[in-house]
Amino acid sequence: MTERPNVLFICADQWRADCISTLGHPNVRTPNLDALAADGVLFRNHFGQCTPCGPSRASVLTGLYLMNHRSGRNGTPLDDRHTNLALEARKAGYEPALFGYTDTSIDPRGRHPNDPVLTGYDRGVLPGFVTPLHLPDDMGAWIADLTARGYNLPNGRHDAFRPRQPFDKPADRGFRYIPTIFPAEHSETAFLTDSFLKWLAERRDRPWFAHFVFYRPHPPLIAPEPYNAMVDPKDVALPVRAASVGEEKSQHPLLAYELDRISEPGRYDEHSPLDPVLAGDLEIRQMRAAYFGLIAEVDHHLGRIIKHLKATGEYDRTLIVVTSDHAEMLGGHHVWGKEIYFDQAFHLPLVIRDPRRVGDTTRGRQIEDFTEAVDIMPTILDWLGQPVPRACDGRSLLELIEGQQPTDWRDAVFFEHDFRTVKAQRAEGALGLSSDECSYAVIRDARYKYVHFAALPPLLFDLAEDPHEMNNLADRAEMAGTVLRYAQKMLSWRLIHAERSLTNMQLTSDGVFSRP
Repeated sequence: MTERPNVLFICADQWRADCISTLGHPNVRTPNLDALAADGVLFRNHFGQCTPCGPSRASVLTGLYLMNHRSGRNGTPLDDRHTNLALEARKAGYEPALFGYTDTSIDPRGRHPNDPVLTGYDRGVLPGFVTPLHLPDDMGAWIADLTARGYNLPNGRHDAFRPRQPFDKPADRGFRYIPTIFPAEHSETAFLTDSFLKWLAERRDRPWFAHFVFYRPHPPLIAPEPYNAMVDPKDVALPVRAASVGEEKSQHPLLAYELDRISEPGRYDEHSPLDPVLAGDLEIRQMRAAYFGLIAEVDHHLGRIIKHLKATGEYDRTLIVVTSDHAEMLGGHHVWGKEIYFDQAFHLPLVIRDPRRVGDTTRGRQIEDFTEAVDIMPTILDWLGQPVPRACDGRSLLELIEGQQPTDWRDAVFFEHDFRTVKAQRAEGALGLSSDECSYAVIRDARYKYVHFAALPPLLFDLAEDPHEMNNLADRAEMAGTVLRYAQKMLSWRLIHAERSLTNMQLTSDGVFSRP
């Protein structure tokens, strides 16, 4: 490799961990991610730190748990004092480039109230990145491209994601079989990839660092042809769920609240006339089929990027990381989206391809050790030979990639969710809580999963006996000892990882002492 190699960090929005065909999924087709995993390492027990998009990306890009960065909702400002992956990579001589978005809500302190960056949760970009293509929620650059191609989009992206009309939908297909008004070659996924490949073409002889963000398979669950028809709904299994919505709601007040929240047509799935909670089986299967089709589209464009890197000789000097910010319930427990405590919302794909010879011994390996989204920043910095900031809550994965077993590796994962609704006070009103009481934290190992709420009843699942988390054991007398043990373990976890930037420093008569 050259003295300064390349880094390509790819994040696909809302991609479930099980949706990789090499893992045996019956509907998903991901030949390019499969090939990358065969030439790298696939982490099977990788978990995000929080949901939704902004908070999860804050954790990925700062290496911090939610309890430390505190940007808990889309729109909650991220404190300027935190360093991040882009700022640290600049110390190694890189100018990190963003294609897509970071969903960063900018710290308003010190900014004028009229600053446009304060008018939306996604208007900001994490400090340290340059933006060859910023594609926030309005997708302005892509909409401009579609308009230049002759599409009539007076309402911007709202019009771009309307289902094609007229369209003759077969009787054995659901609403989400109807494709987009544009063909696949004009999709936002294609547009983003085209732009990135043009940018790469100008950088063959100099090292680069890119954070590339696919919007898909994030809803709306509408796919361009041919991806809308790639999976037949009759071949799609129904999600695991309780026999009725009422029975599902009885598990926990937050689950009942979330099912009510997303039941309004269009709230989860833009332009859809369906109540996703009460939709019929055909429609549920079709929605899932559309999601799988969107993953296939992302995989196709991932393949284009890898093909370019191989053709230019850059593949063997580029660290490639592919993951997601959070996952998707996909109808499990009757829920859609990601704002609930089940594994389906937090369990993520992670594939890392290390081009160095030291990575040859583990190529094609699937690693079972628990890993977390906060590990990505330390891994990339470690690979670049840069120090990992003391504040980071994650650990480098390089030893695992190199075939070694790190000492004292975690035996559980920790994740959180802040579900307050600061302006609307919807969650607070529905659940009888103050905003600061609207949160929970989860500790999950190979056997049990414990969910601790600030002001609601706890949950405990025996994952060995109940992998789909259908039966809450927290209120059973015989499980009191297990609940106590996991509550204590979570408390210890939080104490160890509480904000610690300066905690290993001491001012002495000899000056500042700092322990690595």
